[in-house]
Amino acid sequence: MAPESNRQCAAPRRRWRGPQRRIGLTGGIATGKSTVAAMLSDRHGLPVLDADVYARQLLTPGTAASRAVLDRYGLQVQTPSGGLDRPALGRIVFARPTERRWLEALTHPLVKDAFTRDLARHHRGATVVLVAPLLLEAGLETLCSEVWLVDLDEATQLARLLARDPLSPHEARQRIRAQWPLARKRGLADVILRNHGDRGALARQVAMACSARATAT
Repeated sequence: MAPESNRQCAAPRRRWRGPQRRIGLTGGIATGKSTVAAMLSDRHGLPVLDADVYARQLLTPGTAASRAVLDRYGLQVQTPSGGLDRPALGRIVFARPTERRWLEALTHPLVKDAFTRDLARHHRGATVVLVAPLLLEAGLETLCSEVWLVDLDEATQLARLLARDPLSPHEARQRIRAQWPLARKRGLADVILRNHGDRGALARQVAMACSARATAT
């Protein structure tokens, strides 16, 4: 199966126009972004910068962001050792959209700064991959020359999320709904990778997309 080019449907968005190829890899929760990122790193030798890694680092004990979270929520998100109870924080922000927006307003600029910092470190590389579940929601596609979407039907996405994480069906749906629908993201992606469980087919799509540079419009 070949990856789908979506150039004719992509809405006009400002993108990176420098000489370096910057692949923005996104998708919904549990659609397979980490699988594709591992393929790009292990099989194609590309450096991968990961928004989730940055977010975890930003919320480690003693950081300004973690102190802001503790100041806002107090003991309900604090572990006995004084760190952040991330599952407890997740239950709050996914149940209350106002709180999720507050947390995103806190962390998204810091994640963008981390991407910018590490892109500068990789400036000599021909290609760099930026992985972010909220790439489009946070406006991070402006750092990228192209956007790849790992796509999946909603029923399979829900089933995979429930199999992966200790969530109730209600909690899993909250997390899916906290992101833009995949249908909306499809219209903004340059390449769509269909991930229906056949790892070999997914690997072939990734290889084809790597060999044919997508040009954002």
